Amino acid sequence: MHPYNVAALWHHSSNLGYIVHWRHPSCHNTESSSPEITHKNMLLLISYSLLLFFLSSVSLANSASLKESFVQCLNLNSDTTFPVNSLIYTPKNPSFTSVLDSSGQNRRLLVPSAPKPKFIFTPTCDSHVQAAVICSKKFGIHLRVLSGGHDYEGVSYVSEIESPFIVVDLIKLRDINVDIKSSSAWVHAGATNGELYYKIYEKTSVHGFPAGVCTSLGIGGHITGGAYGTMVRKYGLGVDNVLDAKIVDANGRILDREAMGEDLFWAIRGGGGGSFGILLWWKIKLVPVPPTVTVFTVNKTLEPGAAKLLYRWQEVAPYLDDNLFIRVLFQKTQKTIVNSYNGLFLGGARKLVKIMKTSFPELGLARKDCLETSWIKSVLYFAGFPSGTPPEVLLKGKPITKGFFKGKSDFVRKPIQETGLEGLRQRLLIEDMPLVLWSPYGGRMNQFSESDTPFPHRNGTLFISLYLSFWQEGEKNVTKHIDWIRNLHNYMAPYVSSFPRGQYVNYRDLDLGINSKNNTSYIQASTWGYRYFKNNFDRLVKIKTKVDPQNVFRHEQSIPPLPV
Repeated sequence: MHPYNVAALWHHSSNLGYIVHWRHPSCHNTESSSPEITHKNMLLLISYSLLLFFLSSVSLANSASLKESFVQCLNLNSDTTFPVNSLIYTPKNPSFTSVLDSSGQNRRLLVPSAPKPKFIFTPTCDSHVQAAVICSKKFGIHLRVLSGGHDYEGVSYVSEIESPFIVVDLIKLRDINVDIKSSSAWVHAGATNGELYYKIYEKTSVHGFPAGVCTSLGIGGHITGGAYGTMVRKYGLGVDNVLDAKIVDANGRILDREAMGEDLFWAIRGGGGGSFGILLWWKIKLVPVPPTVTVFTVNKTLEPGAAKLLYRWQEVAPYLDDNLFIRVLFQKTQKTIVNSYNGLFLGGARKLVKIMKTSFPELGLARKDCLETSWIKSVLYFAGFPSGTPPEVLLKGKPITKGFFKGKSDFVRKPIQETGLEGLRQRLLIEDMPLVLWSPYGGRMNQFSESDTPFPHRNGTLFISLYLSFWQEGEKNVTKHIDWIRNLHNYMAPYVSSFPRGQYVNYRDLDLGINSKNNTSYIQASTWGYRYFKNNFDRLVKIKTKVDPQNVFRHEQSIPPLPV
């Protein structure tokens, strides 16, 4: 069903406390019910009012009664032809742990001691999401929204500041409608990058979309923070290629771009997830790619005093041909740090080698290092799938393996000197499984101003740096690994952006501070708000105050509304 048919109208009376719902066409095959208050509707309204009266006299702290009450409310406010009860998983349900674990991607936040939701709701259509917002407000139940589970601090499925809470998992909202004629696609929030890339590939070999290399990312949350990938220098961020969107707002209404207005449309394209509404659909613009692209990986050992090549990469990578993207991975191999220069060129190998001989001969790229392939196979290459893996693997959605990890980020605006690089190498050697990833900007990114979207780290940014520590010991040595990455991040401070020191909201870092329960303050939130959004933070706060003054959509680092 095309998302233009997902509109639902709500009629609310504060005096009678009722809602009449136009049924959602994608949830059932029967004719839409009339918005008029028929005899049947009146009986529903009376039942609903009695239900509210009854619920006001009982406690909802017990998860069983909470679930039962929520289910009744969902049934009254969304399509009832599908058994909503089967979409809810409580801790007593044998599938609860597997459902939570399959969606959450950081095992550090899935350990038994981590806070767990009272239940998980997995809506199958947009009206279910609307109903979840309506019902959570009615009962004062805090909700978290999950589209892919890759949030580094797990705020989409763990709450340290709200109890009780529930999780609305969009995993079953995965429709993708690609329209080659208009070079666009509507993508449901629960679909993954990989599924989107595959659906584009099914229709065309000369189109793509410039989002992340991780194919199991949920597209809904991914784009809300910015979304960069191997075509960032050619086409910018994912948010720079969004045409329209559909969200559920704090009043349970589905709004498209026209209905929400340009301020809110601006805010959701880079302002981070979980602050302004529940993202249901993105309408994205497909970008042209050539039939043949070229990928390569050149490995170099980062030995003491061998940082000249890495320094040179910083000087040239942001200024190369816009069709060329070369990132650098730092990985530990036994007692050595290896730099992998990992590249995509939107063109053939012959032209690539010619460009590299002129612009970056220090890397020594030769024709034998290059693999000519299709764009969809370059997606598989960067995602780390073995050679020969069929593109259909992208439809699996979730990653095969997951681990425990902690991440941080930086934006670099001037090359880091060799002495600084040597200190970075030494610190990587003392951690068990470190990973640092440098991805160049420049090109198209330099053509945007800081205020074009909430994502401000544009012109003048040489590259984004991601730091990760992985471990497998569970809760055993968490402090050791987290202390290491904090120390590394502190060490890098003199070499990266400052005033403010920028960080990427999609690599969320709760070390910067968190909101308090029912006490989100502008001053408190500024500590991370300016790092993620620079001066755009103030505009985000104003929009939040306008569209969600009651702070329905909140989490540890959500945008706060100003006091009314």
